[in-house]
Amino acid sequence: MKFSHFKQKKINMVDITKKKITNREACASSIIIFSPEAFKKIIEDGSPKGEIFNVARCAGILAAKKTSQIIPLCHNINLSSVKIDFDIDKKKFLLKVFSKVKTLFSTGVEMEALTACSVASLTIYDMCKSIDKKISITDIKLAYKTGGKTGTFKNDKL
Repeated sequence: MKFSHFKQKKINMVDITKKKITNREACASSIIIFSPEAFKKIIEDGSPKGEIFNVARCAGILAAKKTSQIIPLCHNINLSSVKIDFDIDKKKFLLKVFSKVKTLFSTGVEMEALTACSVASLTIYDMCKSIDKKISITDIKLAYKTGGKTGTFKNDKL
């Protein structure tokens, strides 16, 4: 197996100067599972810390913009768009978090989408932990990506 970030026993950032600038997009998702009691309280009354969805959305957007500062060897990318959305599943007592990141650049935005989704989920945990510390964040994954030489990827395990 050939590692792109490891050459001659030295770690390095991949040189992307010869890669084509193309439209690139990546989507990620995660699931936040609550106890029935905590879920009901959060949906009906919100968090004692404030409105969770817009705070988590803002945190996810900021995280996508800062990905190169927290993930070693990621390139600093000019992002065209970052969107964070939520799906409330009242029957299963969970929230689904979705991120979509776009750029016109020479490398992909998978890590930015995953980071955005992760930090939005962690923010919801932080805002709700006083209600229930057993909240679980699961299934953080790349759902979709397009652009670049590898083309389109769609995760069949969604």
